Amino acid sequence: MAQLKKLQAQTEIKSSADKFYEILRSKAYLIPKICPNYVKDIRVLQGDWDTVGSLRVWTYVAGNSETVKETMEAIDEKSRRITFNMLEGEIMNYYKSYKLSMEVASMGKGSLVKWTVEYEKQNEEISPPHKYLEFLVNFSKSIDAYLLTNKAEHQFDE
Repeated sequence: MAQLKKLQAQTEIKSSADKFYEILRSKAYLIPKICPNYVKDIRVLQGDWDTVGSLRVWTYVAGNSETVKETMEAIDEKSRRITFNMLEGEIMNYYKSYKLSMEVASMGKGSLVKWTVEYEKQNEEISPPHKYLEFLVNFSKSIDAYLLTNKAEHQFDE
């Protein structure tokens, strides 16, 4: 029987936990503008940008250009945690299940972003999803750089 496995990655950022969380929580539509090297497009298929159960399709670059259909499964405002469940896309060729959680905590003058992936491989020859965690760390740093560069604006360009 296959086993659910877990990987984690974390990165320190200099921007506020609230601002970083806000981007992923309710302003994901800005992400292709914020980090075009990592995310090319995000579209809502069902629901909206910030409601549990909403269905979205991301086109992103993790080595190759890929797409993934995901649903926002859970939101915890208090701990600034969002859980996404991947439903379709290239990633599902390798994993039977793939759930991603992001949590951001204030830390000194900056924040700590923690990504957790729970996955089940399609078969034992499949590698753990290290490239996707590396993508998420770089993606986080790109959002951080944007927030720091645009600090004075605090209202995001739509």
